[in-house]
Amino acid sequence: MAHVIAVAGKGGVGKTTLCGLLIQYLCEQKKGPVLAVDADANSNLNEVLGVEVEATLGDIREEIAQAEISKNNPIPPGMSKADYAEYRFNSALIEDDDFDMLVMGRTQGKGCYCFVNGLLQAQLARLQNNYPYIVVDNEAGMEHISRGVLPGMQTAILVSDCSRRGIQAVGRIAHLIEECNMHPQQIGLIVNRAPNGVLNEGTKEEIELQGLNLLGVIPQDELVYEFDCEGKPTVELPEDSPVRAALKEIVAKLNL
Repeated sequence: MAHVIAVAGKGGVGKTTLCGLLIQYLCEQKKGPVLAVDADANSNLNEVLGVEVEATLGDIREEIAQAEISKNNPIPPGMSKADYAEYRFNSALIEDDDFDMLVMGRTQGKGCYCFVNGLLQAQLARLQNNYPYIVVDNEAGMEHISRGVLPGMQTAILVSDCSRRGIQAVGRIAHLIEECNMHPQQIGLIVNRAPNGVLNEGTKEEIELQGLNLLGVIPQDELVYEFDCEGKPTVELPEDSPVRAALKEIVAKLNL
């Protein structure tokens, strides 16, 4: 069964960027193939990794839901709706050289994501034995894990910025993990975008108050911002990038 690594934190702290670089690191260490899962309804992990997404699970669900009422029914004659659904969900798996990718997406219009969460759960259950590692970029919070969407969790990486509110947010996530009796083998905090890679005393104090295990600190790097503005995949950062170097040092300490 795959080793599941869940990356979580509040919105806007750079967790998707770090998630992509983590996937890159595992591939470079020949630990693949890795299954990258974008479980955020506002998905953009593919942009960090530099791959195109033709259809998300949400897109396909919407297509099938409309099939019976559409004049242009996409289901071929003689194929059942269930067989067509399986075919289309299989096609949602994006294949790259060292990793594959599955994007949850969302359904159109209003309503909750419960149905798409169920689709994601079913696909992960089907695929989990095909990969040594599954890396999941969660939406803000830990909804997918608390609802049992993921097939277990061996490693939880919590990402925060340098603010006390950011540290408090991941502290709440850490408490949720404990309350839900998830029992990951290892859980820790990465503080991202630290000026000069250094934490101030207030941030250190809040980390201690929250009882968090600090894995390491990622420095602020303007090149990451430039890549994002220019639409360049973050995984194409140069080898000597401070962000890549810091993340490699952190991940090397984990039992992966």
